Amino acid sequence: MSGFQLPPIFDVPALSTIERATVLDALFEPCTALHTLSLDLLHTEKFESYYDLIASVGVQLIDLSESLSTSDTEWLDNILGAHPRLGEKKVESAQSQAEQAQLNTGGEEEATKLRNLNAEYEKTFPGLKYVVFVNGRSRPVIMEDMRSRIDRGDIKLERAEAIKAMCDIAADRAVKLQQH
Repeated sequence: MSGFQLPPIFDVPALSTIERATVLDALFEPCTALHTLSLDLLHTEKFESYYDLIASVGVQLIDLSESLSTSDTEWLDNILGAHPRLGEKKVESAQSQAEQAQLNTGGEEEATKLRNLNAEYEKTFPGLKYVVFVNGRSRPVIMEDMRSRIDRGDIKLERAEAIKAMCDIAADRAVKLQQH
């Protein structure tokens, strides 16, 4: 995906299904469940900006989170779970690799602590991975946030925070991936 640039926003509805999926993958993370949810939206809606597109996908995710249907919740968790674990060595998307690079600068002790926090988080919130917009924050600050979210133990709030983080990350990526 390196060197990938987002097409002009007004071209998105006319893109092929594969090209629209590539746009979603670049903004969010590669995820079949997100394709199923949002590919049609990108085909039928006209957006003024990538920010508008991301906000519309965010609304779809919020709708899933507010649904009483178990299958909607599982679907949402699949999408939220597509994000790589924080601090993981093998990360699929070029965007996540770049975003997480600064988190992999601490020593082995910190890396172990982060792995343990990831495991505890996923045990507390089955089906989810901790998603946060790192945005230049240090590993200790991120781990403190993760710890407080685990201690809070509120799955609904967790999904809401993950949706917001995914949209913040996507907005940041959109700026970096647009043609200049």
